[in-house]
Amino acid sequence: MQIEQLKKILSEFSANVRFEHDLKKKNWFNIGGKSKVFYKANNLKELVNFLKKLNNKERIFILGAGSNTLINDTLFDGIVIKLSKNFNNISLLREDIIIAGSAVLDKSLSDFAMNNNLSGFEFLSCIPGTIGGGIRMNAGCFGYEFKDILLSIQAIDKSGSVITIPSKDIIFEYRKNTLSDDLIFLSASFKGTKSNKIEIQDRIKKFKIEKDKNQPTKIKTSGSTFKNPISQTDKKVWELIKESVPLDICFGDACISDKHCNFFVNKGNAKFIDMKNLIDFVSNNVLEKTGISLEKEIKILE
Repeated sequence: MQIEQLKKILSEFSANVRFEHDLKKKNWFNIGGKSKVFYKANNLKELVNFLKKLNNKERIFILGAGSNTLINDTLFDGIVIKLSKNFNNISLLREDIIIAGSAVLDKSLSDFAMNNNLSGFEFLSCIPGTIGGGIRMNAGCFGYEFKDILLSIQAIDKSGSVITIPSKDIIFEYRKNTLSDDLIFLSASFKGTKSNKIEIQDRIKKFKIEKDKNQPTKIKTSGSTFKNPISQTDKKVWELIKESVPLDICFGDACISDKHCNFFVNKGNAKFIDMKNLIDFVSNNVLEKTGISLEKEIKILE
């Protein structure tokens, strides 16, 4: 739909809707153009109404923390939805089950679990994203993944219907699952194991030391660029990149991190095309040198 049409259809949401809204500062790469419509959903009732008004006639992209998202410099011809702080609540359902809104930061969930003497959430302290994004990609590190603690999710489809999905009905694989891309995650329940707070703190500390040693932490990146090709080789993706690509290669200000070659950084004023060219260059060189086709872990909004 044209912007003028959308302005009429979405007029009742005017306080939370922006047209041709700049997305550059809403992702960790600090790269990107504008969205035709940017909507900050205030609460569930309003979100249901918003989706029903759209009637599934527009592309929709859900933006969380922006920690694994590369956004095109051109206008995104669709709706970018960001969930407000009302989707950012955490509570105990019982002593070993936590309910968290999808806008909750992974680290915040880890801290909440620690403060309630629940183990199993320690790895989340090292993942820079939100619960919604973590579920979407079955995020993980240090041998742990979202699937290990997830009990169920509450979601809404593009027609505005709210559903609950038990984790037993979801097939999880490395960095993916069978959940429909049309679902917007609202909240999730997680099960931990009662433990000692000091022991939980020690595990978090060890994970953070390991992360600081091996990954860039003083500069914002979008995390791992490519997934480990576990079905094709025993080698990690960083090993394949190191063997295949000159690590000092840059396209404009888009460069490979000095600390971890599967992390790409914007050293100042990189454009979308610079980062995209770097991603394609690395992918193509790894394929040419090793015969292994890499799959991107970051999400690209074009």
